[in-house]
Amino acid sequence: MNVDVLQLLPQRPPFIMIDHLTHFDRIFTSTCFTVRPDNVFVEDGILNPCALVENIAQTCAARMGYVNLVNSDNVKLGFIGSVRHLVVGRDVKVGETLHTTIEVVSEVLQLTLVNATIKIDGEVVVEAEMKIAQSDIEAKFNHS
Repeated sequence: MNVDVLQLLPQRPPFIMIDHLTHFDRIFTSTCFTVRPDNVFVEDGILNPCALVENIAQTCAARMGYVNLVNSDNVKLGFIGSVRHLVVGRDVKVGETLHTTIEVVSEVLQLTLVNATIKIDGEVVVEAEMKIAQSDIEAKFNHS
């Protein structure tokens, strides 16, 4: 998919934690992100685990941003409602590429529950369940 992630996300550099939307359908959305040494979450060549949660949240945001883009709507702000069953299998290093996939488990009103997996070279390094609440508040930076 050739869509500028800045059209999909309310976040702006240096807080962008995805590079590309790689897949979208009603249930599954995938992104990729290469960890660079100048990333705000990198210290001593290691990505802080908090960034992995943000990467999942931004994958969720990219999903909703893509829906908004297709529907000619503006990007809305979303909020992490909860993170459960987070398992981080190992440190993520500069130069590695995260392949993040979310699976929508349920969607009720403006709440979305997803199961998320982050892989590096096919190895599962993170698993989690996340609830995202989408607001009606438009992001300051819109794609229109």
